[in-house]
Amino acid sequence: MSTCFSVDSNIPNSYEKIRDYLYKELKPIIKSGKCIIFLCIGTDRSTGDSLGPLIGYKLRYLKKKNFYIYGSLSNPIHSKNLEIIIQRIYENFDDPFIIAVDACLGSFQNIGKIFIDRKPLHPGLAVNRKLPPVGNMSITGIVNISGSFEFMVLQNTRLYIVMELADCISAGIYHFILKSSGNSSSTQYIEDIITFPNV
Repeated sequence: MSTCFSVDSNIPNSYEKIRDYLYKELKPIIKSGKCIIFLCIGTDRSTGDSLGPLIGYKLRYLKKKNFYIYGSLSNPIHSKNLEIIIQRIYENFDDPFIIAVDACLGSFQNIGKIFIDRKPLHPGLAVNRKLPPVGNMSITGIVNISGSFEFMVLQNTRLYIVMELADCISAGIYHFILKSSGNSSSTQYIEDIITFPNV
């Protein structure tokens, strides 16, 4: 299996590459019947860190058997509630496959690129938060350049870049789930079984 994948969100139909990569890598997981959870991490209080909640918001009505999306603009998953959300996921699901989705800072030439890795995500690094690694796989979008004052960099990130990344990643996930579910275009709204803490 490949361990890392990257694509530029500005390339036409880049979401198809995300769809195909996820399908290829996760086909054994899908066949096993294991639940796949997309954990969209971030906060809408910071432009650069809003990538995860935007993706969750765009996918909020797409509910398919064995596929779950957590984290959105209305119920963000961030540094203050991440650990309890993870705990509740493991209380409600039997050995789920978790894909953590988050914004990331990187080199100038990588801004606008999406990276998918068969490794856990390490959230909170940009704001010096010590949080446990999350997920069996990670999807990160490079929203701005890393360096000094990274908290301020996230606050002053262009919304356009974040939206381009969110559009591409959410479309890739959407079409991956449809492909994995037999290409059905129907969607069903199901209330999330996890209650988010008010923090």
